Amino acid sequence: MYNLLADAVIVIHFLFILFVAAGGLLVFLRPRMAWLHLPAACWGAFIEFAGWICPLTPLENHLRRLAGERPYTGDFVVQYLVLVVYPAGLTPLTQYILGGLAVAVNLLIYGWILHRRFRESRNRLAGGRRESERC
Repeated sequence: MYNLLADAVIVIHFLFILFVAAGGLLVFLRPRMAWLHLPAACWGAFIEFAGWICPLTPLENHLRRLAGERPYTGDFVVQYLVLVVYPAGLTPLTQYILGGLAVAVNLLIYGWILHRRFRESRNRLAGGRRESERC
């Protein structure tokens, strides 16, 4: 049972990282996702910039120990996802770069969304003025 829980944690961890890195794209489809994505992106960037370890990592390792395993050995999920979540040779500089990339990608996405919304609202206002000028 602990193996299954540890595998679930690593999948959730991977999905969280994916959400932090590219979740801004979901905001295109569902603008209210920003209320979830912005705090997640800030947390992900903070963890990278501070050089901290995400709380999911010790949780997964604890579950692996309870299962009588050494962390990150054996099963499919760990074999293929851990290298993405915890790349070999992860240094503080690499963490800063990863955090910076996450911030940059999301700033570009949110900038584009805000630009598009500003342009749409400006067009609506200009259209409304034209209507009132006709009266």
